[in-house]
Amino acid sequence: MNPSMNEKADMLESDFAMFDSWEEKYEYLMDLGRDLHWPKNRAQTDNMLIRGCQSRVWLDHEMKDGKMVFYASSEALIVKGLVAMLLSLYSGRTPAEILAFKPDFIDRIGLSQHLSPTRSNGLLSMLNTIQRTAIALQNA
Repeated sequence: MNPSMNEKADMLESDFAMFDSWEEKYEYLMDLGRDLHWPKNRAQTDNMLIRGCQSRVWLDHEMKDGKMVFYASSEALIVKGLVAMLLSLYSGRTPAEILAFKPDFIDRIGLSQHLSPTRSNGLLSMLNTIQRTAIALQNA
């Protein structure tokens, strides 16, 4: 069975807690990013770019069986890791699940304190885009 968003967030927090230093945590994020692949049959267009990110980040979605499936990519490996982390939580969820989830895992992991201001803004922009998309689909 697929873990709930809260359970998945707890797993991410445990994963990050395994590492002693932020250098190791950044390496873990980059490892997550290496596993993120944009589907070859989907074009990356300007309307998919997340505004407010220092690096270019593309985010797209589709609905499958009432659940939102997200696709994302970035040119920067740490940012790609941040996106992969978000997608591990949000992709495959209903709009209602996404909107009910409180993303406090970001603070619990310590990302808020350890990301540069531009990366923090980018992470918030990615979260806002996911939530706005969920609102639009829930209200459609």
